[in-house]
Amino acid sequence: MANSGFQLLGYFLALGGWIGIISTTVLPQWKQSSYAGDAIIMAVGLYEGLWMSCASQSTGQVQCKIFDSLLSLDVNIQTCRALMVISVLMGFMGIIVSVVGMKCTKVGDNNPSTKSKIAISGGSLFLLSGVCTLVAVSWYAAQVSAHFFDPNTPTNAKYDFGTALFVGWAASVLMMLGGAFLCCSCINEDRRGQQFYRQSQPSTTREANVKSSPAEKGEQYL
Repeated sequence: MANSGFQLLGYFLALGGWIGIISTTVLPQWKQSSYAGDAIIMAVGLYEGLWMSCASQSTGQVQCKIFDSLLSLDVNIQTCRALMVISVLMGFMGIIVSVVGMKCTKVGDNNPSTKSKIAISGGSLFLLSGVCTLVAVSWYAAQVSAHFFDPNTPTNAKYDFGTALFVGWAASVLMMLGGAFLCCSCINEDRRGQQFYRQSQPSTTREANVKSSPAEKGEQYL
């Protein structure tokens, strides 16, 4: 029951992380205009993400423009796009595989050893998904930070970290924690099963010897 609880906890943590990764991929607030300086116009806020750039006015109107050309984008944006899409796909595959491999489900093979291996595969997919998200978000944040502290960057062209970066960091942590819980619970269960099997082998052999001893005595009398 304890292993089942750890598996469920890891699964729901990873599920929440996967939803956060999807939100991070879609949100346009990967970076937002910085207000560090007197020359900044406070009436307009600029946001930019992986797929579009937006301008928010003080009246509440928001205008967004989707990036038209893929080849004209910076390399870091293209790489972050690829990593986030891969992360979403691996998270989706991990959700399906983990459902088949968890002890509390009756989907697929009923062999505990086989289900444990399938659950470890799902947990590994969760870990890889979290690592991809962490790399993409951290790399993008490093680029924003480098441009912000660059003395050649004009004050009105500087950007700060957006909301999507913090959501991505939290989602990657949840995804990796869920994958780690799922893998560790299955590995501990396999070790216990192997120890039980090794301890049960000598007793079985002894019983066989005890049962065969009277027959051997009878043969000696004959």
